[in-house]
Amino acid sequence: MPIRKPDTISDPNIRPASAGDVAAITQIVDDAYRHYIPRMGRTPAPMLDDYAARVSEDVVWVIEGGNTVRGVSVLLPKPDHLLLENIAVDPAYHGTGLGRRLLVFAEAEAMRQGYRELRLYTHETMIENQRLYAKIGYEETGRRTEVGFERVFLRKRLRGISTNVLLPLQK
Repeated sequence: MPIRKPDTISDPNIRPASAGDVAAITQIVDDAYRHYIPRMGRTPAPMLDDYAARVSEDVVWVIEGGNTVRGVSVLLPKPDHLLLENIAVDPAYHGTGLGRRLLVFAEAEAMRQGYRELRLYTHETMIENQRLYAKIGYEETGRRTEVGFERVFLRKRLRGISTNVLLPLQK
């Protein structure tokens, strides 16, 4: 009998990733991006990243549901903004609100670090992502080829921390 995914996950926990999370992070990213390979004609950049190195740089956060890592975000500090370099949720948990919580967390973390802008990019063929980001307040700032990928760059100007997100203890 197949396991039915929950409609939502009650009380998910967002925390800094640890070395013990690297295998789960890598699997989630692979599962979340694999379906883009035929559309892009190549492996998406997040599937090529070294998550052990990223975790050691203290830039990776995970979201847990039921004490199991279900999603990941990579947040890179830049001089004038925080870059959301990657966000991925286990496809079995799409539609449960985990991705939205990671996005809200990224905005809150940017504000906590003193930034007033969160930036991200997506591949030009990932039009559903572009629509989602536009719907939640991101504006396109440009398109260009970067490290061989046709990317769409977006930003969101931040005005205040959402009151519905609890920030985890900082590293």
